[in-house]
Amino acid sequence: MSRAGHPLTVLRDRNFRCFCTSDAVDLLGTSMAPVALAFAVLHVAGSAQALSQVLAAYIGAQVAFVLVGGLAADRFPRTLVLQGSNVVSCLAQGTVGALVITDRATITALVVLVAIGGAASAFGMPATEGVVPQLVTREHLQQANAIMAFGRRGSMVLGPAIAGLLVATAGPGWAIIADAATFLLATLALARVNLPPRTVATGSSESVSFFGQLREGWTHVHSRTWLWAVIAAFGVINAIQAGAWGVLGPVIANASPHLGARGWGLAVSAQAVGAIGMTLLLMRLPLNRPLRQGMVGVSVMAIPLGLLGFRPEAWFLATAAVLGGAGIEIFGTGWRTALMEQVPPDALSRVASFDMLGSFIAIPAGTLLYGWLATRADVATVLVISAIVYATTALATLLVPSVRRLQRLSSSPTTRTSGSVR
Repeated sequence: MSRAGHPLTVLRDRNFRCFCTSDAVDLLGTSMAPVALAFAVLHVAGSAQALSQVLAAYIGAQVAFVLVGGLAADRFPRTLVLQGSNVVSCLAQGTVGALVITDRATITALVVLVAIGGAASAFGMPATEGVVPQLVTREHLQQANAIMAFGRRGSMVLGPAIAGLLVATAGPGWAIIADAATFLLATLALARVNLPPRTVATGSSESVSFFGQLREGWTHVHSRTWLWAVIAAFGVINAIQAGAWGVLGPVIANASPHLGARGWGLAVSAQAVGAIGMTLLLMRLPLNRPLRQGMVGVSVMAIPLGLLGFRPEAWFLATAAVLGGAGIEIFGTGWRTALMEQVPPDALSRVASFDMLGSFIAIPAGTLLYGWLATRADVATVLVISAIVYATTALATLLVPSVRRLQRLSSSPTTRTSGSVR
């Protein structure tokens, strides 16, 4: 690998710095929400069933609105869509916090408000994916994505810890109020971002109907074999990651004297450390074949999954989790860079929304499936089989020539491209 440009080149741009700050603050609040909301629901109802209803409302709203959000982000100024998403999320979360603090919250009210927040996030996420290639040149896309990933990972580590501290000291309602405040701060940072005018690809028209624009977005997906092949593979990968690691991991840890809650916490933290460390490397080391390197990288996560079932010991698992987290981050940065280079900018948010839709469906499906398997099969055996399926699915994508061969586009003075690799 040859060295890429210095990451500080990207950070010298005020627009990118403000957008990166906004994104990190936004993710800080988003990562606080599960902890704060869980304790708020338990404060109101004390019921696991009530918590599942509230969480289902959030993910259900995301599924229902993500394609609409992608369309809106391709049709209107993306910073405006992001600001609208943040304002609605701030109001929804602020109302939840106020109701909890004043002891006026009901599960019905929480379900409605959380669904509003989920719908708002479904507009914000596709818009975020489309902004970066409007701000940086093609040659700096990887560095920009790695820098943003570093901020996101840091926020995801700090957010739950901050939320837990606020819940313990001030109560869940105030933790949710703090979450709401992050959306306001992110909106203020976005106000300083000035995006250049977008170019509209030949043959695209903003006057096309809603369903026509969705069909146009889907055409961009299915006309690129590498794109739909990876999205399909991640339907399996995300389900296994959510179910095997997220559901069965704590079960194994609780039953294993060599792991326990402390060892499991170490393994989860080690995964985050591996991801953060890799973002620092990717600021300097280019991914010349981002999908090939990314899919090999993500397959490494099969190692900690297998160890969790075969040999659940804290330090072995933590070491493997560092490698797994690093491999996942190689894919994340490579995938975003490939999308931003290969998909026309006026369709990028719609394409990202189809990708997100697959994840939104796969993750709860995997959680439910593995919860069912935990009661009907040997958990260790399920984990070992899952690790094999995980690695096989990731590496099988390399049988697709366009996944295996896709390369970074050569540097160019222009910022964007409408090229296509099949």
